[in-house]
Amino acid sequence: METEVRAGKSKVNAGIMKVAGMIGSLQMVNILCSIMRAKLIALWIGPVGVGLFGVYNSALEMIALVAQMGIRPSAVRELGKADHRSVSRIVVAVRRTALLLGLAGALLTLCFSPLLSRISFGDTSRWWGFAWLSVAILLMALNNAEGAVFQGLRRFRKLARCSMAGSVGGFLVSVPLFYWLRVDSIVPSILAYVVCTWLAMGFYREKVPAPTDGFPRQERYAISRRLVTFGAYLTVMGVMNYGITYLFLAYLRAVSDDVTIGYFQAGSTFVNRYGSLVLTALAMEYLPRLSAHAHSPRRTGLMVSNQIFLSTIALAGVLSFLAALSPMILRLFYSSEFMPVLPFLVLAGGATLLKGVSWCMAVEMMARGDGRTFLVTELVSGGLHLALSIAGFRLGGFIGLGIGYVVWYGLYTLMVWLVYRFRYGLRLYGPVGGVMGMACLFILPTVGLALAGYPYWGLPVAICGGLWSAVKLRAKFRGNRQ
Repeated sequence: METEVRAGKSKVNAGIMKVAGMIGSLQMVNILCSIMRAKLIALWIGPVGVGLFGVYNSALEMIALVAQMGIRPSAVRELGKADHRSVSRIVVAVRRTALLLGLAGALLTLCFSPLLSRISFGDTSRWWGFAWLSVAILLMALNNAEGAVFQGLRRFRKLARCSMAGSVGGFLVSVPLFYWLRVDSIVPSILAYVVCTWLAMGFYREKVPAPTDGFPRQERYAISRRLVTFGAYLTVMGVMNYGITYLFLAYLRAVSDDVTIGYFQAGSTFVNRYGSLVLTALAMEYLPRLSAHAHSPRRTGLMVSNQIFLSTIALAGVLSFLAALSPMILRLFYSSEFMPVLPFLVLAGGATLLKGVSWCMAVEMMARGDGRTFLVTELVSGGLHLALSIAGFRLGGFIGLGIGYVVWYGLYTLMVWLVYRFRYGLRLYGPVGGVMGMACLFILPTVGLALAGYPYWGLPVAICGGLWSAVKLRAKFRGNRQ
């Protein structure tokens, strides 16, 4: 019996790592395309092109966040716990809801394009750019729905192919646009990525049979209302995160200069986008799997504990190498001019370990659809983030900012654990503390040496951490092959 349980757990872990490897490889391709696109914009168009691309992209992300109403995680949750009979109904509801939201978002973007131009550029001369982006808002909503269907039904290979087609296809279409149209190519290049993804989503579209016993309007409305209600909490949280970033940038603008702001944005982008690749890769199949077993406290506790094990083990090697090679990484992604942000990058990168642990428990709120608790938790977390960031930078510059980041995630992890343990009555199984302790043995010395100015001295420790991670991950699903 024990052997069968161990073999079953090893099979699950093997599946998790297979999906993580697939999504991780896709992310590396996306990053490579993003880097090459940024380089070409800087080379052929110059700073004006980089600025326009940033403004249009930021506006597009913000509008899409509101227009999509967070239905993707809601849809993944609904599909993850659905029985065979309900799947077709949920898929129909997800697609129709996304279409309506996308049309509404596109129409509002088109109507308010002169205002968006005035807010972004100070006049209405670039309203046409936002008018064209209204098409992107509609297609992004449709892509979001199909991505939710793929993820909820665990069609990860199809999802990876569509994302790959969007990134590579969008880049290949953009190259001649950048060369021939120069500054006028920014909006078409953004549309190219969205259109390529939409075409791929249509080609690989999951063919779900229509409900055989009818689909009454009231039931369709009830499913759509569940999707939008929980998604609204996620949307508010996303808008809040944008607001906190904006407020901190406003503070930096008041007490420092544009160069300092550039350093912060570079470090923050790296930590949030590139430093969390492991978590993003491991997250793809976690929510639907957790949603499917949300009714069983013991199974939920075992899955959360197992996810913490895998995340912590994987992060131990990655984060120790990140700290040891931090100067080289900064020069590779940016330049030697960005070295002042190194302390923040190193400390925030080390805190990603806490981010992984807290994330594993926080997903349970989404799996249960507990939007109010999730929103309150994130609001408190956002307030702490802003206060600690301002206080840290005021007291110690980028080092203080990094310390504030570590303290923030320490408090957030404690807060999420209190919700997990006392609101839901769930437990963590196995030596979670022991695995975290071992990970800290590799991460803390490399972070300390990097802060002291001797990052490369931490390479032996990072190599040991990488070997430990590889051995432990292999042992986690080795029983599946026995």
